[in-house]
Amino acid sequence: MAFRFVPGRASRRAASGAVRILRATAKANAAAARQTGALMRRGSEAMKPDEPAHKPPGRIVEVDGVRVHCIVKGRGRPVVLIHGNGTMAEDFVICGLVEQLAKSYRVIAIDRPGFGHTERPRHWVWSAAAQARLIAHALAALKAERPVVVGHSWGTIVALALAITERLDLRGLVLLSGYYYPGRRADVAMIAPLAVPGLGDAARALVPGAVGRALAPQVFRHVFRPQPVPDRFTARFPVALSLSATQARASAEDTAGMNGAVALLQPRYASLRLPVAILSGDADAIVEAGEQSCRLHAEVAGSTLTLLPGQGHMIHYSAKARIVRAVDAQMALTGRTLAWRSR
Repeated sequence: MAFRFVPGRASRRAASGAVRILRATAKANAAAARQTGALMRRGSEAMKPDEPAHKPPGRIVEVDGVRVHCIVKGRGRPVVLIHGNGTMAEDFVICGLVEQLAKSYRVIAIDRPGFGHTERPRHWVWSAAAQARLIAHALAALKAERPVVVGHSWGTIVALALAITERLDLRGLVLLSGYYYPGRRADVAMIAPLAVPGLGDAARALVPGAVGRALAPQVFRHVFRPQPVPDRFTARFPVALSLSATQARASAEDTAGMNGAVALLQPRYASLRLPVAILSGDADAIVEAGEQSCRLHAEVAGSTLTLLPGQGHMIHYSAKARIVRAVDAQMALTGRTLAWRSR
C-alpha cells in the first residue's frame, strides 16, 4: 500500500539535519571540485562526459498509473528478480543470471520505483509495502503466476513484503545478501536528511555530477569486496543512469527507510509458510551475514541457509551456479506450497 507524505515532527528534525548537510556540502564542494579537476586531467574513465540517454533494454508496463520497466526473457514457469539499492534490473543481465535462468524459466527482472527506467511519483511514500504492491500488479499484468522470487540486498525486503504484506501466492523466495533486522548503520543516519522532500533535492544538487562519477569506482570496489569488480560490470553498467536525479532520490529514500521497513516485517517472519532459501557471503562488507541471514534462517522454519566462503555482497556475480540451483530446488518441489498465514 502506498501512503501520502504528511510532514511531522520526525520530518522537521530531518529537515534541520538537511540544513546542516547543505552547509557542510557547500564547504566541501570547493575541495571536491579540485579533486574532480585532477581526475579529469588524468583522463579517468569515470570522469567521461555524460553518456547518451540509456535506452530501456526491456518493456514498459503501466500499472497504477506508474510506468514500470521489466526485462523479460525465456519461457516456462516464472522467476522474478528484484534488485538492490543503487542499481537496477539490468544488473542481473550484466552478471549473466538472466541468461542462465532463461534457459529453463521465464525470467522477469523488474526495476523498482525510481531505479533504472521505472517511475517514482513524488506523491507517494515508496515503502517496501508500496513497492511490493506495484510489483505484484506488474506481475499480474504480465500474467506471471506463482513465481519464485529472487531478491538481492534491498530487494530481499521487497521480496519478503510480497509474501507477507501482499500475501502473493509464491512458489518460494531466494534471498541474496539480504537485510532483515534493524541495526545501527552509519549510512542510514547520514543519508536520512537527503531523503527529506525538497531539502534533500537541494542538498543533492549541490554535489556536482562529476564528483559522483569520480567516486563511483570506489563505491563499486566496496560493494564487490573482497572480489574484484568484474570487467563486464565496468564495461556495461550504466553509471550515468544510476547517478540520475531520480535514482539518487530513490536510493536516499530507500536507505533512510530501510530500518523501518524491516521492523514492520520482522514480527511476521516466523509465520512464513513457503520455501525460503537464504544465501549470503561470509565476507560481505555491506551486510553482516551472522546478524542478518543466520538470524533469519533460525526464525523461518524449513528455510535453507547457504554461507559462501570468502564471498562478498555481489554474489549474483560470483555464485550464479549456486543461485540457479536454489531456484531449481524450489521449482522441483511438488504440490502447492502453503499460502502465507497470519498468526
